[in-house]
Amino acid sequence: MSETDNLPTIIVVDDSATSISLYQFSVEPLPVRFIGFKSPAEALPFLQEHTPALIFLDIIMPGMDGLTFLRHLRTLPHQKETPVIMVTSKDYAQDRYIARQLGALDFVIKPLRFKEIRDLVCHYTDIPSIDEPSKPQ
Repeated sequence: MSETDNLPTIIVVDDSATSISLYQFSVEPLPVRFIGFKSPAEALPFLQEHTPALIFLDIIMPGMDGLTFLRHLRTLPHQKETPVIMVTSKDYAQDRYIARQLGALDFVIKPLRFKEIRDLVCHYTDIPSIDEPSKPQ
């Protein structure tokens, strides 16, 4: 058993290797297990077996887009409530509406910054922000 097995898992599904690296570097200081997938087809086998703490899901991808993937993900019994943040470079009202209907927690526009990604992870999981001073005991 690895030391990362007990950590919350953060998943990114994005066809851009650069974007995946950005997420990875952003969450590096946090106590999380990070896994990046370059396509919904690559992510699906993992997500059929595991429930992550949070998924960042790009909308515009070749093959299956993020909204279609989320619709499919929600058919899996253990993924009905999985926290998902939709990420896109195009801010369309229709995409926001569909994402909300499918239970997405948030909808963010690229480009994202390190701190924004860390803040989203901390906000939607039980991980304390590394930017907050520690509270006196």
